[in-house]
Amino acid sequence: MESVLSTYKILKKKAFNEIIDESWIDWAIEMVEAGYESDNLYMLAGMTRPYDETGLQELTRKILLELHLDYSNKQKAIEDYALFIITKTIENPKGYLSALRELRDICLDMGYNKDYMNFYLLYYAKDDLDGEDYQYYWDGATKQNIDQVIKDEFSKWVTNYKNRQ
Repeated sequence: MESVLSTYKILKKKAFNEIIDESWIDWAIEMVEAGYESDNLYMLAGMTRPYDETGLQELTRKILLELHLDYSNKQKAIEDYALFIITKTIENPKGYLSALRELRDICLDMGYNKDYMNFYLLYYAKDDLDGEDYQYYWDGATKQNIDQVIKDEFSKWVTNYKNRQ
């Protein structure tokens, strides 16, 4: 069976007890298509609105247990999700601002955690440079090099992640 990268997003959502939305249903469908089998997974893949939040929380707990997917370590869930975002985006500069927005939100949710602060600063640098010729968040970043700066930071973060494993 192939791995489903969006699993990292789901584990992060479950670790933080986030509301179940369409991304869970999409994930269940991806998992089934990747060859994972579970009656509960099939049930989730077939869900439609309106959702019974309490029932879906229990259903997703069962699915993650059946598939041996651990979400108890919030720090690891966040790191794995950040890796998912970066890996999905690193070769696609058009997706940098969106990826940085999610990583910025992680930084904010974690109280300006130093491990994600560069993404916070790069988000605002990139956002400013999309509309202006200057920015004050990242020393040396310009319209001409911002995408390379972001790619370099993404690569550095991935290397550090792998060294921590």
